[in-house]
Amino acid sequence: MITKSENWLYTISPKQKFLDLNFKEIWRYKDLMFLFVKRNVVTLYKQTILGPLWYFIQPLFTSVIFTLVFNNIANISTGDGIPSFLFNLAGITFWNYFKECLVGTSDTFRKNQNIFGKVYFPRVIMPISVVVSNLIKFGIQLLVFVCFYIYFVFFTTKASHASPSLELLFLPLLVFLMGLIGLGLGMIISSMTTKYRDLSYLVTFGVQLLMYASAVMYPLDLIKTKVAEGSIPKISGVLIEYNPITTIIEAFRFITLGVGDFSFSKLIYVIVVSLVLFLVGLIIFNKTEKSFIDTV
Repeated sequence: MITKSENWLYTISPKQKFLDLNFKEIWRYKDLMFLFVKRNVVTLYKQTILGPLWYFIQPLFTSVIFTLVFNNIANISTGDGIPSFLFNLAGITFWNYFKECLVGTSDTFRKNQNIFGKVYFPRVIMPISVVVSNLIKFGIQLLVFVCFYIYFVFFTTKASHASPSLELLFLPLLVFLMGLIGLGLGMIISSMTTKYRDLSYLVTFGVQLLMYASAVMYPLDLIKTKVAEGSIPKISGVLIEYNPITTIIEAFRFITLGVGDFSFSKLIYVIVVSLVLFLVGLIIFNKTEKSFIDTV
């Protein structure tokens, strides 16, 4: 007979704290999380001809298209002495990480309902594993950017003004914040799609619209100029400027290319927004976890 005095290792109960993130329990399941990370990486391009080469092809092709359309045809300037291709590749590298984190975590409950319904483990491990696995893809694409950066800066005269700054030390923080935003928004959307499945069809469309509002293919200074000229509404300029993703992308360009907008006040603003989104996403995720199996 089990007495009340015994200490339980786990207590599985529908009653949880309002904000529950048990790091100790997540650490106990770290091996399971790494298995999910391995699964996400291995199965992504399984049974494809080019396989992991898509990690390189996708950002390069997108940068070429953006350069042709926005810089050559639309004649959008990227700054003095900065190659348009390198400018676009910088934005796309960071944007892809956010997009993959958001899309990958936005369907957590529906995609893993069979696993969730059979065995217990901290559910938050699943979206975290998506963010961690996407770090591998981001690392490869960042390496591609570094290779082109070295080529343009040291072997050509096209990037004479490009120079890394001391603020490059903030790069890990920028990556962390971008992943945190994607994780927070993804958990919110994943929780909502358990009841409103239409949202899953709108994610891809919404992500595309968000890209155009995140200064991925144009500098923020261009938007400020357009607002001053009255070419675009002031509210649109404000939304783009205070979009936390815009701030992260502009900061990355500033610390690598020497162009863009970077300030510690904006960085603090992004930190606050990222933490709020994550905490709100975690609260909604934990609340949905209790009853999603009945509605999904």
